[in-house]
Amino acid sequence: MFLIIFVVALLLKVVIAATLSPFGDEAFYWQESLSPAWGYSDLPPLTAWLIGLSEGVFGHALLSMRLPFLLIGAALPWQVGAIARRFGGEMARWQAATFAALLPLVGSMGVLALPDVPLTFAIVLATHGLLAALETDRRRDWVLLGTGLAIAWMTHYRAAMPMLAGLLFLIATSRGRLQWKRPGLWLAMAVASLGLFPLAIYNLAAHGAGLAFQLVERNPWRFHADALVQPLEQAIACTPLAWVVLMWALWQAWRRRGDAPFDVIAMVAGSFIVLYFVLGLFADDVRFRAHWPLPGFVLLCAILPSLLAHAGRGWRRFAFVGFVLAGVGLLTGLGYLALAASPNGARVLADVKAFPSNFTGWRESSEAVRTSLAKDPSALIVADNFMLAAELRFALGGSHVVYALDSPLNTKHGRAPQLAVWGIDESGLARRAGQRVLLVVDETSLREREKRDWLASVCSRVEIGEPPIRLDLFDGRRRFALYDATARAVPGPRIAPDECIVWREAYRASIVPVGGSSGQGDAGVAK
Repeated sequence: MFLIIFVVALLLKVVIAATLSPFGDEAFYWQESLSPAWGYSDLPPLTAWLIGLSEGVFGHALLSMRLPFLLIGAALPWQVGAIARRFGGEMARWQAATFAALLPLVGSMGVLALPDVPLTFAIVLATHGLLAALETDRRRDWVLLGTGLAIAWMTHYRAAMPMLAGLLFLIATSRGRLQWKRPGLWLAMAVASLGLFPLAIYNLAAHGAGLAFQLVERNPWRFHADALVQPLEQAIACTPLAWVVLMWALWQAWRRRGDAPFDVIAMVAGSFIVLYFVLGLFADDVRFRAHWPLPGFVLLCAILPSLLAHAGRGWRRFAFVGFVLAGVGLLTGLGYLALAASPNGARVLADVKAFPSNFTGWRESSEAVRTSLAKDPSALIVADNFMLAAELRFALGGSHVVYALDSPLNTKHGRAPQLAVWGIDESGLARRAGQRVLLVVDETSLREREKRDWLASVCSRVEIGEPPIRLDLFDGRRRFALYDATARAVPGPRIAPDECIVWREAYRASIVPVGGSSGQGDAGVAK
């Protein structure tokens, strides 16, 4: 059963990964891979390094970019099975691996080139090393623990959570307190510290830009009641019945925390689930966060077979139904991404109010840019935000430099300092003053309350020339405009919104039905 689920899911993921347009963050990580460094303003370097290594071997393509993440994601259920086998035998191994493979966020992991893939892998690897080291005290197991933590530090700043979880284990459990005198623990910490070197080198050179974004800029650090829905978000991400089963497993592990391996799983998995809930009440309140505690749920799958073996028949049936429904959720998620990979599928999703805006419009906008560049290849390409700039560069190829205006999105996602380092923000564009610019504006990238001020400011950032070429896609759900413009040495005077053609055109398109003025229909291009 596990092998069937694993192979079918992997084949589906490969097809989707080879056809689905890049998610905006993916495109930026790819852009980071073009400039290898010790770190970047949003993340430590490993995600970009993996992309760069894969594309260096296999060439530039969607599947090449995502291949390392597909392979790492595919390893996760096997990791869970290896942990379960150590304490529950061969049958528990395949049951645990099946439970993990059916969780939607695990089964779909690797379709997108995102840092959560190597981060989750690293945390599970470190936990496996800790469990083995506690049992054997072998040097290689302590090194495995340190290696997992080092990989986590090189992947994301959220590596701080497994460190905190491990510290709680060492302080709060009897078996943990015995480890302070073991040399292996300090060997593991020495190996783990190697992963901090890239992070430290980057932040020292960038005056703490990465730490500032992760610890200060993206977090309000004040209580917001909307975060109380986090358990509901996690239940939806796991599928509700499977989430109930996993929370039962956490409770049972806590009750048996005096025994191995329940002491480790209770403290580590519990830290991810409980502490992230508490942190989420005060931290980032605008980004998707249901994946934060995922490593905790993955680790609970490893002990679930042993717990169910001693549970009543009714509870075992409940768990069976819960994970069958989780498999349905996995297929639904993969089906959603498969539909998002094609224009016709995106229209189907739009009809059921599930439009995949993060994956659509990039092909059409880049094709329009190619057509315009054919007339004047010397024109500078300028996008109105970092995400569009990265998507255009991915489609056009790394040899094309794409500048990005200083959009609020750049700051919100921590990319403004990185664009400045590369010299492709407005300051870099000012050094090309007087040159012809092909300006591409994504009119649907910002929320309605932010859109007017931003689009009206574009006229002061570049000198707008001819009326735009418009792309109104998917009944206006995605709208782009291409302007002939000229780079400015210094920003021009701010003008009233209604006097700026960028805002006027966007507003007109938002109130006129698609095709009403241009006659171009659903995905038309109009001059």
